[in-house]
Amino acid sequence: MTDNPFLAPSPLPYALPPFAEIRTEHYRPALEAGMAEQLAEIARITADPEPAGFENTVVALERSGELLRRVLAVFDNQTAACTDAELQQLDAEFRPRLAAHADAIHLDRALFARLDAVFTARATLDLDPQALRVLERHHLRFVRAGARLAAAEQDRLRELNGELAVACAAFERNLFEANAAGALVLDDAAQLAGLPAAEIAAAAENGRARGHEGKYVLSLLNYSNQPALAQLTDRQVRRRLLDAALERAVTTNGPLAAKLAALRAERAALLGYPSHAAYVVAEQTAGTVEAVGDLLTRLAPPAVANAERELASLRAAAAADGITDFGPHDYAFYAERVRKAEFDVDGAALRPYHELERVLWDGVFHAAGLVYGLRFTERTDLVGYHPDTRVFEVFEADGTPLGLYLADFFARPSKRGGAWMDALVPQDGLSGRKPVVFNNLNITKPAPGGPALLSDDEVRTLFHEFGHALHGLFSDVRYPLLAGTEVPRDFVEFPSQVNEMWLAWPEVRAGYARHHESGEPLPAELLAKLAAAERFGQGFKTVEYLAAAVLDWAWHTLPAGAPVADPVAFEAQALAAAGLALPEVPPRYRTAYFSHLFVGDYSAGYYGYIWSEVLDADTVEWFRDNGRPVRESGELFRRELLARGGSVPAMDAFRAVVGRDPELGPLLARRGLGG
Repeated sequence: MTDNPFLAPSPLPYALPPFAEIRTEHYRPALEAGMAEQLAEIARITADPEPAGFENTVVALERSGELLRRVLAVFDNQTAACTDAELQQLDAEFRPRLAAHADAIHLDRALFARLDAVFTARATLDLDPQALRVLERHHLRFVRAGARLAAAEQDRLRELNGELAVACAAFERNLFEANAAGALVLDDAAQLAGLPAAEIAAAAENGRARGHEGKYVLSLLNYSNQPALAQLTDRQVRRRLLDAALERAVTTNGPLAAKLAALRAERAALLGYPSHAAYVVAEQTAGTVEAVGDLLTRLAPPAVANAERELASLRAAAAADGITDFGPHDYAFYAERVRKAEFDVDGAALRPYHELERVLWDGVFHAAGLVYGLRFTERTDLVGYHPDTRVFEVFEADGTPLGLYLADFFARPSKRGGAWMDALVPQDGLSGRKPVVFNNLNITKPAPGGPALLSDDEVRTLFHEFGHALHGLFSDVRYPLLAGTEVPRDFVEFPSQVNEMWLAWPEVRAGYARHHESGEPLPAELLAKLAAAERFGQGFKTVEYLAAAVLDWAWHTLPAGAPVADPVAFEAQALAAAGLALPEVPPRYRTAYFSHLFVGDYSAGYYGYIWSEVLDADTVEWFRDNGRPVRESGELFRRELLARGGSVPAMDAFRAVVGRDPELGPLLARRGLGG
């Protein structure tokens, strides 16, 4: 194992993993060594003859598992961003082993006894606020992981966690295969009529890359409503594309979702909660199941009314074309047509003004300089985890190095859908380690030599995910447990949603929104039309989001012992009960491809996007109206919120910036839902 690059800290700048040396065969021995090493570190903590104290228990626990962290940071990203059959097999094998490893730590009675002793004596230990915070977070984490359960209950908990890990891995594998199998293969470019030439060329290149030489392939993105639906003029192709998106993995992942929900409900009951949702939300800013239910219930009726108003105009436009059976595959197409007719705004006409390189440098990076003083240098001497991955060094305004940002923009067959951020090297004040963070997106890769032209949504996604990256880069805490995005799940989307505001900031948009050929800026009259059309389509967007949030909530408010025999019928019943069963507006995610819930960390937490948007909309108003220069406001937002991670209660950080509790009005106004 001496040649295994994981076994020693990386010698590269910022401890960037040595991707050029890492091979698949390194993962198994490194994961096993990492787990063994951490268990040995835990054994040393529990065997310490000195009385339990903050340094020899809490700090020692914080320092444990460094090798395992190094390996998992790379392994977890590779299985998501550039996987293959061997990696999928490894992932399926190690998920239950890693779950058992976590249980071995959290259910170690000797370790919890020491932690509990420190927690009980905390008032006498003269701890500073951050030390007290990390002690409280560790103690709560152990309690919520079952540390106080009886032996027989802990045994059942271990079984449940193992079964959940196996089922999650199977769900992810099924979805990966279903996304690949569901990609729409077309024989003739004429079937892609309505798409810009660059997108047709990209579909041809996608066909070649997927082994369909001479054909055109539209890959499925993670969510239901595929972007091409807004432009494809062939109604049957639209129908086929949406059907492929909606029906993927239904037969394989529907039953698995029901199993996962049942296992989570049983685990919650074992831990003393009436449902998995109650278990999850107890640790979030929402606090209670009732608070979340109240928000969803309050938003659904005005959202549906708004969507119905939109639908009336779309049906009329379709009727003018002789279409009397308007369906969900027609919604995006006629929404684009009506938007163009009413506001003279053509979404396809915006793409030439959104070339990726310019959006990145003159948009995303420029905004980070404008608000926070950051500077970026591409490090072509440093290697990422895939040839498409780029590495950027990030500097403070005074030239002080801040960290590394990796960007992997393009879709490929080996990458799962969606967009996400994570840390390869989290900020760590104990070791002095600076952060290394990354963004993964799924932009269609252009044909060789062609420009990558982004849709409005893709521009927004890039700004959004970079907001998460900033949260990780700005982290300035002592303890890793509190670093970066280690905040409540219904708060973590707030900073990233705030970062979306800069895409429409006049100075920022003037820099990046330029025609990729002529360099001409987006015409002023088009900007005015965009502003006028800002709320158009919000009914659809709000309903499709709320429908997905309601599905999440329905699955995870189930009590233990209430199995679901028919997942498809359960979906329909949940949407009907919430008043969100609009046939023309499918949920943003159906159960079978809702990886946020059944693979990721958002189970009983998808409501967090709209919950966070309450804070986001309020903060955008604060940025615009507080009377400070943007740079000064940015420093305050960074210092009091982004840099704090989980070292202070989330809502305290919000109040430290805005000066009061959040208000719902700005969100309602943004989404056109009334006062």
